[in-house]
Amino acid sequence: MTESVESTPVATSGTPGEIKAGYDERLTNEDLAPLRKQNWKSYNFFAFWMSDVHSVGGYVTAGSLFALGLAAWQVLIALLVGITIVYYLCNLVARPSQATGTPYPVISRVSFGVLGANIPAIIRGLIAVAWYGIQTYLASHSLVIVALKLWPGLAPLAEVGQYGFAGLSLLGWICFLAMWVLQAAVFWKGMEAIRRFIDFCGPAVYVVMFLLAGYLVLRAGWSGIDLNLAEVDLSGWQSVGVMITAIALIVSYFSGPMLNYGDFARYGRTFSDVKKGNLLGLPLNFIVFALLVVVTAAATLPVFGRLITDPVETVAQLDSTFAVVLGALTFMIATIGINIVANFVSPAFDFSNVDPQRISWRTGGMIAAVGSVLITPWNLYSSPDVIHYTLDTLGAFIGPLYGVLIADFYLIKKGRVVVDDLYTLRADGTYHYRKGYNPVAIVATAVGAVVAMAVVLFGSTTAAAFSWFIGAGVAFALHWVISRSRTGSTPEPAADAA
Repeated sequence: MTESVESTPVATSGTPGEIKAGYDERLTNEDLAPLRKQNWKSYNFFAFWMSDVHSVGGYVTAGSLFALGLAAWQVLIALLVGITIVYYLCNLVARPSQATGTPYPVISRVSFGVLGANIPAIIRGLIAVAWYGIQTYLASHSLVIVALKLWPGLAPLAEVGQYGFAGLSLLGWICFLAMWVLQAAVFWKGMEAIRRFIDFCGPAVYVVMFLLAGYLVLRAGWSGIDLNLAEVDLSGWQSVGVMITAIALIVSYFSGPMLNYGDFARYGRTFSDVKKGNLLGLPLNFIVFALLVVVTAAATLPVFGRLITDPVETVAQLDSTFAVVLGALTFMIATIGINIVANFVSPAFDFSNVDPQRISWRTGGMIAAVGSVLITPWNLYSSPDVIHYTLDTLGAFIGPLYGVLIADFYLIKKGRVVVDDLYTLRADGTYHYRKGYNPVAIVATAVGAVVAMAVVLFGSTTAAAFSWFIGAGVAFALHWVISRSRTGSTPEPAADAA
């Protein structure tokens, strides 16, 4: 018999869902229940992507493509093609959550089972912890720049050799922990406060990047800017292959926010609002981003005498203390914004899903925050090679989760979801499968991840860049084929609730 949910904890996210009679308390709290009100407009999704795209991590990743030997125009094309792919993939993952008003760990019960959904939730939560740590470190680096500019005497504290622990300097630790606390404070205020925060962050970093690019172009002069920045001269089909690799890396970089996007699409008033926000925030916004990356990076060579792809480091080279502080703080705020929405909110839902009555949304987020320190994220993003290896590894685990979700929702369930059955442990529930677990989805995910990681560990660098595609493709195909051949594994929803 289904247990009462009268004592279910209130929504710590600030946006309560509707808990109906009959919802099992082991699967429900007000943060995980279907939303009572969906009020995000297209601008909110546009601002989400502005913050995500224009974060320090975005610029560092895009700049790392130059290390592949690509010319500036080739990097530009790779960025635009990659983000167009991301746009269509985000629309696919957004629809089920927007239609049902549920976050990713709940909608994944459709494919993995009401209890089996904890498997992708934990995987995704751990990946988000890694990304959260990386973005926190990148934001803290901006604070280090500000501190050194204002108080040059702190320079010895920024030396890992003199005052360092676990690969990070004492000043780095202080700034990292300061960012950690600041992000936790914003997160604690709930989803509405987070929405208002990112509405500000996106436009703010735009203004600073335009000012920075304009300043560098004026200093260098158009005639002094050479868009051929590659150290290796690639031509013909060789350059095409490297560009395809660069496109794959862009998709891998956005694979985390892409899988997490359902956590935010659930707040959309309509699916049209979500798609419009995605269009403005991904292909159109990314055109401007790509141009800024290429022009800013190209201009650093004549202005500073070397190629600088990190915008924070570029800002640090400026003569004006005011400009350095303003630019670095803006990048810091923007990175905090996207870090909270992309890598704090999602594991909060994931860990809450494991035990809804004991782990609230806030508690789940703080678990992620603590974990982000333990992984020493500065060691995961320390050079272009390490960046690419990190992206490949994360992509190998994220890809299969995406592949199973899309194959199941669109091909197996035909877009139909019985929302109430997502919250019941009854044996006759649509998503009960085998004692709450769908073995087909679990096997497809495991095989996809193993194959993708084998490519990362034993394949070439070029092949490893496609880990997300390999993992997603293998899991998608396996889940689709096996589910269709096993009638008992593909229950037909009794009603079209989505």
